[in-house]
Amino acid sequence: MKIALPKGRLLADTASILERADWQLNDYQPKARLYRLTSGRFPDMTAKMLHEKDIPIQVAIGNYDLGICGADWVEELISRYRLSSLIEVKNLGYGHGALYIAVAAGSDIQSLADLSIISTKVRIASEYPNIAEKLAVDLRLKDFSIYPLWGSAEAYPPETAEVVILPRKKPGELESKGLRVIGKIKDFRAVMIANRERLAGQNLGDVIASVIGNIDPDTHKEEELAPTGVPCQLERYHVYSEDVVKLALPDGHQQPHVKKILDAAGIHINDYPSDRGFRRPESDLEGFAIKTIRPQDMPVQVANGNFDIAITGWDWLTDHLTQFPGSPVKRLLDLKYGWVRIVAVVANELPVTNPDELKEYFSGRNLRVATEYINIADDYARNNHFGRYRIAPTWGSTEVFLPEDADLLIENTETGGTIARHNLRIIDTLFESTACIIGNMKASENPVKRQRIDALITRLAKAVEN
Repeated sequence: MKIALPKGRLLADTASILERADWQLNDYQPKARLYRLTSGRFPDMTAKMLHEKDIPIQVAIGNYDLGICGADWVEELISRYRLSSLIEVKNLGYGHGALYIAVAAGSDIQSLADLSIISTKVRIASEYPNIAEKLAVDLRLKDFSIYPLWGSAEAYPPETAEVVILPRKKPGELESKGLRVIGKIKDFRAVMIANRERLAGQNLGDVIASVIGNIDPDTHKEEELAPTGVPCQLERYHVYSEDVVKLALPDGHQQPHVKKILDAAGIHINDYPSDRGFRRPESDLEGFAIKTIRPQDMPVQVANGNFDIAITGWDWLTDHLTQFPGSPVKRLLDLKYGWVRIVAVVANELPVTNPDELKEYFSGRNLRVATEYINIADDYARNNHFGRYRIAPTWGSTEVFLPEDADLLIENTETGGTIARHNLRIIDTLFESTACIIGNMKASENPVKRQRIDALITRLAKAVEN
C-alpha cells in the first residue's frame, strides 16, 4: 500500500489528522530530512512526502494507491485528462482556498461577460494552464494565449497579461496586490484521492476509514483572515514607452545574491526584496522598468517579448533553448554566482556507473526519468540512445522519486549532500550552471534600448570582476 502525502501548506493539518487516526508515522514534519515514511499502525504501508502538485499525477498513473492534496490540483489534472484513473474519496475539510480569475484593478474588463466579447488577443497567465485553457474555450474567446507559470501570477497584469488564474483564501488578498476578481472557478480544500483500479483491487478500507473517522468538523468552517491593521497600499503600474528596457529580477531566495551584485555595481533598487510582497521595485536606472517573477519563467517571458532582459540560471535558459533552438534569447553575462551541477542520478543499488551501463541495463525495458528539466532530460535520453523512456515532470524534491517511481533523475546539486543522504549516486555531469543575464536579441534593434542594456551589462561585468 503506497500513500503520497503533501509537503508545504497542507503538511501541518495533514499530520494532525493522521495523528488522530493513529497512523504512527515516523517523521512527517516540515523539517524532515528524508521523505520516506513508515506507519506503526499499518506495517504494509509506505508513504512519501511529495510536492502537492505532483500527487494527483502520481496517483493517476498508479505509482500510489492513495494521496492527499488540494482539490485545485485535482481539477488541474482532470481539466485535461477527463478519463484519468483518479477519483476523489473524501473532502478532508482543511486547507480551504479558491481559484480566482482576476484582472488589473484599472482594467476595463469588469466581468467574465466582458472578457468573452474581447476581439483582441487575451493573455492568460497561470500555474494552472489546463484550467486556463478550459476557461478560454468555455468563454469562447476569439483569440487567446496561455502563459504556463511556475508561480507569481499576480505579477503579470496589466503589463504582461490581461487575466490571471491563481489561488487565494479571500478575494481581498488579491485586491491588496492591485488586482480585481471577476470570477471564481472553484472553492477547494484538501481531499483524499485514490487510483480507481487500486481502490477496486486492494483492501484500502481500514486506511481510508481511519482518516475519514477523524475529520475535524470545525475545519469545514471558513477560516477568517486576521486583519493586518495596515492601510492597503497598491503598487504603481509601469507605463512603458518603446525605449524603456523591461528587466525581470528573480523573486525568492536569489534576491539577496542579486541585490549584492547590484549594490556592487552602484545600482540602487528600492523595496527589493519587498517586505510588502510588491513586485515592481523602483531603481535609479533611468529608462528601466523592473518586475520580479520566478526565474524558471524568465526564458519564455523574455522570448515572447514581455521582458527585454532578465536574471535567471543558465540551467533554465539551457532547458528553454533545448526546446526552442531558434529562440531569440541569449546569455549576455555570466554573473558567476549560484553555481550548481546538472547531474544524472541513480539509486545506489543500481549496478551502473555511467550512461552506457545504464543503457545496457535497461535494454528492452522502459526507463523512467523524473526531473524539473524536462527538455534537458529528453535531450539527454535521446543523445544517449536510451531506447524506450518516459519523462515524468516534477515540481521539486525530485530525489524522493528514486527508486520506486523513477529509475533516473536529472537534477541540480551544489555539494551532492542531499543526493547522498537519499541513498542516491551521481553517474554523469551534464553541465555546470551559474546565474546569468539573458536578453532578447530583438531588443537590440532599438538603439536606445541597446545603449541602455550595454551600459547595464558593462556596469555589472565590472562588479562581477571585482
